[in-house]
Amino acid sequence: MMQAGTVVELLVDREVSPNGYFLTSGTKDVLLHYSEVVGEIQVGQRVSVFIFYDSEDRLAATMREPKLRLGELGLLEVVDVHPNLGAFLEIGLSRHLLFPMSELPLQPNLRPTIGDQLFTVLGNDKQGRLLAKWAGENKLAELAFHAPTSWKNRWVDAIVYKPMDEATYVLCPGGVLGFGAIGMIHQSERTRSLRLGETVNVRVTFVREDGRINLSMRPLKQQGREDDAERLLAFLKERPNQAMPYSDETSAEIIMNRFDLSKSAFKRAIGKLMKDGLVYQKGSWTHLKEEATVDADPSEL
Repeated sequence: MMQAGTVVELLVDREVSPNGYFLTSGTKDVLLHYSEVVGEIQVGQRVSVFIFYDSEDRLAATMREPKLRLGELGLLEVVDVHPNLGAFLEIGLSRHLLFPMSELPLQPNLRPTIGDQLFTVLGNDKQGRLLAKWAGENKLAELAFHAPTSWKNRWVDAIVYKPMDEATYVLCPGGVLGFGAIGMIHQSERTRSLRLGETVNVRVTFVREDGRINLSMRPLKQQGREDDAERLLAFLKERPNQAMPYSDETSAEIIMNRFDLSKSAFKRAIGKLMKDGLVYQKGSWTHLKEEATVDADPSEL
């Protein structure tokens, strides 16, 4: 039986121009198109081929080496996106592999875009055609390694495999160490939403006993305080009256919605600006001091 996604050895039975070679298992024939031949072959020779369905949904053979075989897990790049069908992935064949809409997040802003990479298991649909399936956490955990404690406070790249509202789950490629380590970015440590397949640079905040890691898109508090202070100072300078209706008294929800900062991060940044003599607070407002409009350079904060 010839199943799409598998590699089989078949006999070159005959050549039929202008199509190619017909290969046989003894009970079933399959076409090896001229465009799918690698090197030179002859009638009577046995060849190893990968079975797939061509663009006309006919069972076909290729001598090209695919990036994945049936049941294997790998990281494939998104090369096209269809609003109704799903994402198409590069698998190394003459046609791309469909990652169906049913495997993608319900929220459109969390779906992958061209250039993203998806952890994929190669499977078959009900008709036997090749189909990409989402590689869930259980599959990834089988290949993942325990992150070393030396990773703490290190910045690493992470690829999103499960985006959720409360947290984003990622795998951090391990390079020479192996497949990668599983990590989690809590919503409070995100600076924006992250989509499936996106690569993001994150900081390791904690290495757990089970080898998984907690991550943050935010810098260390000291650096973060300086960056946040610069941003708030620039915001104040752009205001017509050089004042804003936000202060230590403002609710955490309003601060998060307006500045994408936690209440504590906002207070740290405002505290630095006040300590540096650049701003002052009056009631529920924060004001820029007059001399700050002339003398302050955000790069010196």
